[in-house]
Amino acid sequence: QVQLVESGGGLVQAGGSLRLSCAASGRIFSTYGMGWFRQAPGKEREFVAAIRWSDGSPYYGDSVKGRFTISRDSAKNTVYLQMNSLKPEDTAVYYCAARAWGSIIYVASTYDYWGQGTQVTVSS
Repeated sequence: QVQLVESGGGLVQAGGSLRLSCAASGRIFSTYGMGWFRQAPGKEREFVAAIRWSDGSPYYGDSVKGRFTISRDSAKNTVYLQMNSLKPEDTAVYYCAARAWGSIIYVASTYDYWGQGTQVTVSS
């Protein structure tokens, strides 16, 4: 069993930065992947980024490429999402998720474990 707790959300002006953290309790196997998704009101949950736990390989959704960076600290069982050049359209609840690594990492329904979410609001 894996439990995930996000932190680091808040209110920021457009162009600013935030760093989200997701601390995992329980064992994160080297075969796992961790992902970040977001959901704005009235919209579907959107893939933001994922990282392969074994080697730290990152993957990004098109809307955040070049602005967001996903990383992990294996010793702390923590994954981070550094968000730069934030835009009002980045406003959403951001969720951390975990699953065994495999294909279609961008599909939310393939993830087994989820955090409670953290709100990110970007003002214009």
